[in-house]
Amino acid sequence: MKSAKPLPAYLVQRYHGWKATSYQENRGWYRRLANEGQRPRAMVISCCDSRVHVTSIFGADQGEFFIHRNIANLVPPFEPDGDHHGTSATVEYAVNVLKVAHLIVLGHSQCGGVAGCIDMCKGNAPEMEAKESFVGRWMDILRPKYDLVADIDDSEAQARQLERHSVVISLENLMSFPFVASAVESGELSLHGLWTDIGEGGLECYDPAAQKFLPV
Repeated sequence: MKSAKPLPAYLVQRYHGWKATSYQENRGWYRRLANEGQRPRAMVISCCDSRVHVTSIFGADQGEFFIHRNIANLVPPFEPDGDHHGTSATVEYAVNVLKVAHLIVLGHSQCGGVAGCIDMCKGNAPEMEAKESFVGRWMDILRPKYDLVADIDDSEAQARQLERHSVVISLENLMSFPFVASAVESGELSLHGLWTDIGEGGLECYDPAAQKFLPV
């Protein structure tokens, strides 16, 4: 593999700093994790956005969260068609193997994926309509929810609402997985929908009874 290159110097320096401080101070804990395996109580599906830092938001340590990240924190519907399904595989592993008790979908403000979905639905992003656009075909998961925000004139308000809908549609799609539905119905698993405001540090939780997000 000739195209692979050495790690950038600043990352090498950060690694050595971590190894000499955080790792050294918690070496016993890291070795315990390695020897005993992981037992996370919760899985978090969040966006790839570098500004969303799940472990920081909840003050979590290594071994607490089983984390999966993708564009716009989306979960596709259950489709056992033989194709590659990274998100679906991660959900299956978390629920069936790790037996997590909580499955959290975390959306966020200023989501680029959601903004791209809006542009695509408005006809302003023809490149995303192309069959070979991975992002475009991924955002097709969210496209059905666009009709719910299409009449909102304020572009910022429209985006914030569709960001929240990206969480809701993911929760809906999770329940299309038989093993997820079974675990939820038996009380072994609970689903949670969250949305965080990056700039303000706010956190909202979806209330299915009220059908809206409420501050935590």
